[in-house]
Amino acid sequence: MPSRLVATAEESKAIRRPARPAQPTTKEGPRINEEIRVREVQLIDQTGTNHGPTDIASALQRAQEAGLDLVEIAPNSSPPVCKILDYGKYKYQAQKKAAEARKKQKVVEVKEIKLRPMIDDHDYFVKMRSMQRFFEEGDKVKVTLRFRGREMAHQELGYQLLNRVKDDTGKIAKVEQEPRFEGRQVVMVLAPR
Repeated sequence: MPSRLVATAEESKAIRRPARPAQPTTKEGPRINEEIRVREVQLIDQTGTNHGPTDIASALQRAQEAGLDLVEIAPNSSPPVCKILDYGKYKYQAQKKAAEARKKQKVVEVKEIKLRPMIDDHDYFVKMRSMQRFFEEGDKVKVTLRFRGREMAHQELGYQLLNRVKDDTGKIAKVEQEPRFEGRQVVMVLAPR
C-alpha cells in the first residue's frame, strides 16, 4: 500500500504544464549591425556617398573599419537602405527633433464664456475683452447663454444677444457651431480666424 502512494506522488510531480517560450521583445527604432538580416543592402557611407547594392558582410566590414554602426534607414525598400553612422548620435538627434516638434505643438483649448439674456453693457464688454484675449491665444470660445425662470418666455432676447456677439467678434473669429438649444441654455462655438 505505501508503495502505491509513493508512485502517485511521483506521477503528480511528473505532470506539469509546459513552459511557454519567452515572447520576443520588440525593439524601438531602426535595426543596427548584426540585427540586419538580409543578404544585400543599399549602402551609404559616413560621407553620404552611395555605394549601391552591397552584400551585408562587406557593409558590416566597412562600418567596423570606420568605427561606426551600420544602421537600417529605409527597411521597406528593396534592397533596404543602410547608412554607416554613429548610432548613439543618430538616436540623440532623433530625440531632439521629436522634442522640438512637441514643443511647437499648440493644444487648442475650448474656453467658456457664460452670459445671461439681460446682461449689462459693462459686463458684456468685460466678457468681450476676455473673449478677444482667448482668440489671440489661439483658443476656441464656447458661448453659453443660460435662461432662468420666466426668461424662457423671451428666447428672442437671447438670440439677439448671440447675434450681437457674432457681429462684434466677426473680424477676429468665425462661427464654428451655430447657436443651438441644450435644455435651458443656448450654446454657440466660435473659433479664431
